[in-house]
Amino acid sequence: MAIAVDACAAQHQGDRKEQQDRVAILPHARKRGVALAVVADGMGGHTGGALAAEQVVHTAKTNLDQFSSADEDPQRMLENAMREAHTMIKASRFMNEMDPHSTAVMLLLQPGKITWGHCGDSRLYHFRGHKLVERSVDHSYVEHLVALGKITAEQALTHPNRNVLLASLGGQDDPKITLSETVNLASGDAFVLCSDGLWAYFDDEELGMLVAQNSARQACEILIDKARRRANGSGDNLSLAIVKLIEALPAKGAARG
Repeated sequence: MAIAVDACAAQHQGDRKEQQDRVAILPHARKRGVALAVVADGMGGHTGGALAAEQVVHTAKTNLDQFSSADEDPQRMLENAMREAHTMIKASRFMNEMDPHSTAVMLLLQPGKITWGHCGDSRLYHFRGHKLVERSVDHSYVEHLVALGKITAEQALTHPNRNVLLASLGGQDDPKITLSETVNLASGDAFVLCSDGLWAYFDDEELGMLVAQNSARQACEILIDKARRRANGSGDNLSLAIVKLIEALPAKGAARG
């Protein structure tokens, strides 16, 4: 089947001196109904974070344009995009005398299938209506503690080491990349990709309700406004992309956005 979508990407610099996040929703160069959403968070503790995030989006677009949905594995395409970005970011360290790093989360939209992958703590949420179906698990120290049962999800939000990542693109170690997909799509499904500057201010229930009750653009505006007010003058860069599935169409119908 093909799918009709309501999608929007948005970001805010927050209270930082530089916008080091990058966000994009990219249509396939040749294939209608195929698109890629990307959020990359250039790591604020390292110089060149904006350069790293820009590289993630650039590499994602290159891989998308070369992707053949008829005979290529979408999970492999996303993994290759992130690994290539990792290699290019590491190379830029020597050319620019910087130490750039970035997180990444990518969602590939195809008729009848959603495929996603992430590295670091930029997240993907899958909602059906306002109910959470799935959320990516951060590659971070506090998520590791949550998985071990040593702290709760609520405690992770205020833990002193909440910003410590176990994986990123551009680091010395090979990146940890988690991949997943769903083919059981339904009208009312919504996918949210976002950096930690956004998700840190919402629990799953509130995020799902706001996305379900509003258009993609309205939800982006509301979420950014709430995050900015809750940051109280100390907010990080924040970026998000929302993709809402409106209806299933006949297979030969064109996707709309």
